[in-house]
Amino acid sequence: MSSTHRTSVSRRTILAAAPVAAAGAAIGTAAPASAGHSPSAVVLRWFDTTNETVTAAPAPTQVTNSRTWAIAWLAAARAVRRVPHGLNASRYREAALASAVHRALVALVPARATELDAALADALAAVPEGSAKRRGSAAGVAQADSLLADREGDGLDPASVNVAWTPPAAAPGVWQPTPPAHGPGLQAGTRHAVPFALDSGDQFRLPAPPALGSAAYRADIEEVYAYGALNSTVRTQEQTDTAQFWLGSSFTLYNPVLRAALEHHTGPLRDQVALVALFHVASVDTQIATSDSKYAHLLWRPVTAIAGPVEDGDPATVQDPNWAPLHTTPSHPDYPSGHNTYSGSAEEVLTQLVGDGPGAPFTIPSPSAPGVTRTYTTWHPLTTENVDARVWSGIHSRTADLAGVELSRTVAAHVLSRTDDLLT
Repeated sequence: MSSTHRTSVSRRTILAAAPVAAAGAAIGTAAPASAGHSPSAVVLRWFDTTNETVTAAPAPTQVTNSRTWAIAWLAAARAVRRVPHGLNASRYREAALASAVHRALVALVPARATELDAALADALAAVPEGSAKRRGSAAGVAQADSLLADREGDGLDPASVNVAWTPPAAAPGVWQPTPPAHGPGLQAGTRHAVPFALDSGDQFRLPAPPALGSAAYRADIEEVYAYGALNSTVRTQEQTDTAQFWLGSSFTLYNPVLRAALEHHTGPLRDQVALVALFHVASVDTQIATSDSKYAHLLWRPVTAIAGPVEDGDPATVQDPNWAPLHTTPSHPDYPSGHNTYSGSAEEVLTQLVGDGPGAPFTIPSPSAPGVTRTYTTWHPLTTENVDARVWSGIHSRTADLAGVELSRTVAAHVLSRTDDLLT
């Protein structure tokens, strides 16, 4: 296999097929941060409380944690959207936000009830007594209870997400359990879950990946073989560092990114709450769509294509049983890349509702690179790095990465087009 390097994906490539959300401005946009602007302390406080809650008692599946955020903040967004006539809007919305997020989190993460009760007491103590506070609190509780009931049994619990699934017999191009654990296919059940905004998990199913023996397929395998190998002689240290930085959970990596958007958001409280809600709703629906395409196409991982026992039948590609990827391959099919569906969804929502960036530099850490941080000014470089990183890790083809970005931007745009329905 050749070691010809394929350049990093450009913004033009990623955005070419992405639709623009017609209702992207429905909840308002954020202007660049101005001197002396103070972000909404109330929103940031409940953002941090939600993050601490999920971090302290996480579900074992990422999409379940995304669901927790989506339910809590979508309930809050509905509760704060409109204020009854004659009430103090600020007091009503602060009480509604606190009560909605608290109610949902206690129901979904009961192990943190004590801490959440304390957070609610502190938040409500800061709101002056009166009908605005009482009715705002009641609205928050009502919206949380209604949404919790509506989402009961939606198939996003860990057992449903990781339902038992038997892979087909080994054949060229077909996914098989990957080394070293050769574990079962994970997240196979996510595709059957109930979306928030999609009509069904297969609504935007991707077309088939490049066929074995095609020029595109050969280029994918050649690139991963050269740049994704554990002992690669062409991958630079900078590329290795990028692969390591983006190796961890996208759910964890993108929370500081969303927080940066909030810190510099100059819109009203209701728009900030809606931003958090729509971000996580889009994430959940994207993960459902990702699982659908993965298990519809069942494309084998690079490690199986390169080092597996089954030949692909193409004399232009060479089997190398001694080849190993830089990082361990996750236990589910290659196409599309889940990391990149999360990244594309995040970029689409943030771009439509905030702009190309937060208006100031922001710095994020990585759970897979302790002590290392990276600083950005716009959202798009994160997507570019995610695309490259999965190739340089040796665990995804570039086609799978780009397809993931395309799918997720389409799903996120659809979510944003349904903003009014979701927030009503």
